[in-house]
Amino acid sequence: MTDQLHPMTPHHLPFYIAKPGETDVLMIVMGVFLILAVLGIGNVYLHLHSLPERMAHKSQKLQFEIVAVLGLISLFTHMHIFWIIGLLLALVDLPDFSTPLSSIAGSVEKIADKESPPAEPPEEEAAAAQAAPAAERATRAASKPASAHAKEVGSHV
Repeated sequence: MTDQLHPMTPHHLPFYIAKPGETDVLMIVMGVFLILAVLGIGNVYLHLHSLPERMAHKSQKLQFEIVAVLGLISLFTHMHIFWIIGLLLALVDLPDFSTPLSSIAGSVEKIADKESPPAEPPEEEAAAAQAAPAAERATRAASKPASAHAKEVGSHV
């Protein structure tokens, strides 16, 4: 074999072509750049993906858990509609129904406690109820008409 170059071969090679036996610097630089690019784009993607969850957490939304679950579902299923729904839920303020309802329930309990009769019936009524024989109670129950217990419900058409 001859050591002569082909007549069409350029005599000056560009810097990025490695000579035989030397380290390919361009390949190492591009490998490092590729690794950094993949990690950087992945970081941006995950940061963008968690945007609805961070928005709901910062504003102390009631629906924070729902937004977080929708974000996880969209991450694992690659269905972007869940991410969009989570973003919309993070942006919308749902009204707080539990606070007024618990306040109403507390007020109703206070009113009921003020108006309720004493817990124990008077002694005379309790003694009379115990003294009445079981037979008298059975005859009183049998004398009531059966239609008194079952009331007809009108139709609501």
